[in-house]
Amino acid sequence: MAKKSLVVLTVATLLGLASLVAATPGTATYYTVYTPSACYGYQDEGTMIAAASESIWNNGAACGQMYTITCTGATNQGVPQPCTGQSVTVKIVDYCPPPGCQATFDLSEQAFAIIANTAAGKIDIDYNLV
Repeated sequence: MAKKSLVVLTVATLLGLASLVAATPGTATYYTVYTPSACYGYQDEGTMIAAASESIWNNGAACGQMYTITCTGATNQGVPQPCTGQSVTVKIVDYCPPPGCQATFDLSEQAFAIIANTAAGKIDIDYNLV
């Protein structure tokens, strides 16, 4: 029985490490006007949404993709510890075009507030495609 528990623990540890390795560093900001969106026009897609930067957008192929995003730290000194310790899963519904786009993801204000203090404005993140 102890051998079986060790195998289960080892597999769980490896899966956990694999998810950490798969995480990609980036940044996030937030926005507050959600329609129209580049992917869905005036269709309401809820509030757990995001706009993708050029690096994610892929000529619109990112529309509908889901990402889990976790705050990892501050990008400025205004809010030195903005992270809540939670993660959020968002759906890509829009495009955050250059040169105005200042982050990897522009999250809805509600999604940003789950993972960080909105007073931070911009945060460092890790993200994974779900």
